[in-house]
Amino acid sequence: MHTLYWFTRDLRLHDNAALLAASKSDVLLCVYVVDPRWFAPGPLQSKAMGDHRWRFLWQSLMALERTLRTLGQRLHIAYGEPEAVVPELVHAHCIARVVRSRLPGTREAGQWRAIKDKLPQTLFQQFETLSLFTEGSLPMTLQDLPDTFSQFRKQVEKTGERCTERLRIRTLTALPPPPGFPEDNRGDCPPIPEPMHPLQFMGGETAGVERLREFLYGNHSIDRYKETRNALDSWDASSKFSPWLANGSLSVREVAETITEYEASETKNESTYWLWFELLWREYFYWYALKHGANLFRRDGVQRKRRHCTFYGHRFKAWCQGNTEYPIVNAAMNQLRETGYMSNRARQLVASCLINELGLDWRYGAAWFEEQLIDYDVGSNYGNWQYLAGVGADPRGLRQFNLEKQTQQYDPTGTFIDRWGGHAEQPVGLHTVDAADWPLQQ
Repeated sequence: MHTLYWFTRDLRLHDNAALLAASKSDVLLCVYVVDPRWFAPGPLQSKAMGDHRWRFLWQSLMALERTLRTLGQRLHIAYGEPEAVVPELVHAHCIARVVRSRLPGTREAGQWRAIKDKLPQTLFQQFETLSLFTEGSLPMTLQDLPDTFSQFRKQVEKTGERCTERLRIRTLTALPPPPGFPEDNRGDCPPIPEPMHPLQFMGGETAGVERLREFLYGNHSIDRYKETRNALDSWDASSKFSPWLANGSLSVREVAETITEYEASETKNESTYWLWFELLWREYFYWYALKHGANLFRRDGVQRKRRHCTFYGHRFKAWCQGNTEYPIVNAAMNQLRETGYMSNRARQLVASCLINELGLDWRYGAAWFEEQLIDYDVGSNYGNWQYLAGVGADPRGLRQFNLEKQTQQYDPTGTFIDRWGGHAEQPVGLHTVDAADWPLQQ
């Protein structure tokens, strides 16, 4: 059988059930499709793929290709819309089966359906490689997924399992040959931008696994994770696994199992549990995105709760450019724009500012995060924004952070604000209005 394996958010050889299934073929074509629509502005003013995430993704793709070549394979990088690219490759290489990982997100689901409709004689298979559990191993059906994380966590922890039983083959060491080495059009992809600062994050499976080992066994930072995780600007204060988890260079099951091994051989405390707790949050939002589909992106959220908000373009621009009257917000937004990353605590503060202090539609902030963050994950990003806006999985409703109090708690000496230029010369705030606001979409 000739198989096409469509790499998406699973850029690794370890713990990859989809690639293992695809490897049971006579011929295997490994493909990654770069969609030109990622780089064009969308209806919410932001692109789906910004410079920082594109750089990290390209590093990850090049690392994957180097690994595949050691197994006699290669990565075919196609630049084009998947709905056209995949059928063309299927016809050109006599492909009988197409395999990929199951993805949350309505756009990805729509592409999969469109390709299947074009290839009625082709076998299509999806496997769950992005999550701790498969849908069948969850302690509830997808439709019965709880409305809150706490309910979900209690049901999962009651089972005593931290993930679906792992594959016996941790890392694939052999793959069938490709159909020759077909030429691709990777040269048409956008150029890789130069970073503004020395890179802390490097894409690729090896870098992701090394970071996992470093955080646990290298410096034992996991031992104090619960106490340090809210720091605004410290490399080892939090795990920093999220960029590699987001594009699948690192398996979340690998992380969960390594935490369990660490607790057995080194230390088990509240901090080691809390890292697992954070993985569960990620897990919840993965299934949350699959369950709620298009409601994940609607202004009124999954709760269909109408919020009174408007949209002043200059306020949104000031927020994006770190030019508000809130130094802690400005510093965090400058850090995001210049590096593609900000801490979890900073994300909560800037989101609260956009929703509450600036009175703007949360979806514009979520779309800006999608463009900027190297660790963008559709479920976590839009799920968390809905949570803060009071239209999602938070039973308490709208959440607002006291920015002055948060500044005193997390940046009492102003180090973070000074480093990232948080003091704007002419800040924009609520007192500034336009004659007309932007129309809001449902």
